[in-house]
Amino acid sequence: MSSIFGIILALLVIGFGMILKGAPLASLNNPAAYLIIFGGTAAALLIAFPFREMKKFPKLLKIALFEPKLPSKSEQVAKLIECAETAKKEGFLALEEIAESAQDPFFKKGLEMIIDGYEAEFIEEVLLDEVEAIEQRHKAGALIFSQAATYAPSLGVLGAVVGLIAALGSLSEIEKIGHSIAAAFIATLLGIFSGYVLWNPLANKLKRLSKLEQELKLLIIEGLLSIYQGVLPSALEKKLSVHVPPSERKRTEKTESEPQLEEKTA
Repeated sequence: MSSIFGIILALLVIGFGMILKGAPLASLNNPAAYLIIFGGTAAALLIAFPFREMKKFPKLLKIALFEPKLPSKSEQVAKLIECAETAKKEGFLALEEIAESAQDPFFKKGLEMIIDGYEAEFIEEVLLDEVEAIEQRHKAGALIFSQAATYAPSLGVLGAVVGLIAALGSLSEIEKIGHSIAAAFIATLLGIFSGYVLWNPLANKLKRLSKLEQELKLLIIEGLLSIYQGVLPSALEKKLSVHVPPSERKRTEKTESEPQLEEKTA
C-alpha cells in the first residue's frame, strides 16, 4: 500500500505546485498527451519484450502496488527450529506432516527431499538452482518497468514536439499560440512524471521484493541443510539468529522467556 500512498502524494504535490505557480489544472485535460505517453510507452514495451513476458505486466503491477506479505525472518527461523526439534525427537520421516501443511512450495520441496533421503549436496544444488531461476524471472519482470522508465521521458519530448508543430501551424491565430505551447509541454510533464515517479520506483520495488525473497530462500537452505546434518535445535537457533534483525531478535527472545518465567513463578 505504500506505493499507492506515494503515487497519491506525488499527484497532490505536483497539483499544488502547479496551483502555486499559477498553472491551471485544467491544462492536464489533454487526451493527446496521455495517448502519446502511455500508449507510446506500451508500444515501445511490446517492441522490446516478447508478448509472453508482457502478459505478466498486470500481475507484476499488482505485486508492486500491493506488496505481498512475506514471512519475516524470525518467523522462518521459528519454523526451521520446529523442524529441527521434530527431526531430533522423531526422525526425518516425522517432517512429512510439516511438509504437507507448508504453504511455501520451496520450503515444502526442501523438506520432501530430506524425507526422501537425498544427499545433502544434491539438495543444496537443487535448491540453489531454484533460487537462481527465481532471481532470473524477477529480473526479467523488473526490467519491463525499468525500460518503461527510460521510454516515457523520451516520449514526453516527442509529445512536446508534436504539440509545438501544432502550435506553429496556427500562427495566424495569435490568441491560441500560448495555449497550444502550454498544452505541448503537458506531454513532457506526463513523460517525466510517469518515468521517474511511477515506473522507475515500481521497478526498484520489485527488485527489493526479489532480494527479500531470495534472502528468505537462502535462509531456508541453510536451515534445512543444518537439520539434515543433525545440528541441535539450540545450535541452529544461534546459527540462524544472525540473519534476524536485532529488533525482531529481541521480541523473539522476550516471547521465549515468558513461559519460563511463568513456570518458575508457578
